[in-house]
Amino acid sequence: MDGTHMQIGEVAARTELSLRTIRHYEETGLVIPSARSQGGFRLYTEADVARLMVIRRMKPLGFSLEEMRDLLAATDRLDSGTGLGTEEREKLLERVRGYERAAAEQVEKLRVQLSRAEDFAATLRARLEQAEPHGSAWAAQD
Repeated sequence: MDGTHMQIGEVAARTELSLRTIRHYEETGLVIPSARSQGGFRLYTEADVARLMVIRRMKPLGFSLEEMRDLLAATDRLDSGTGLGTEEREKLLERVRGYERAAAEQVEKLRVQLSRAEDFAATLRARLEQAEPHGSAWAAQD
């Protein structure tokens, strides 16, 4: 190998995705290995890794595989730059803007959830600190 391609194990380590997940994304057409070795091993480039990172970031925000496919198709078309008219380019950019807005909404929802979780954990810590010096049943249940 010439160093520009990586096998699936290295890609899995870099993206923190399992081999099974990467293969699933290949089966669904989200990421196609850029090449195959003489032995038939999947080979990936930095661009493939970047694509997997986009997918990895979309998943916890609740985007479906179809939405991931749509966003990747739009960005692929924008990145190609060939034969794009002004109208088509604007439509593609608006699709990407829609995903950006949806991601921002999900981030805000997650911030609210995180804040509530932190408040809850603080409440429990305070309760435990209050109970421990008195030997309450909570402290004894360890």
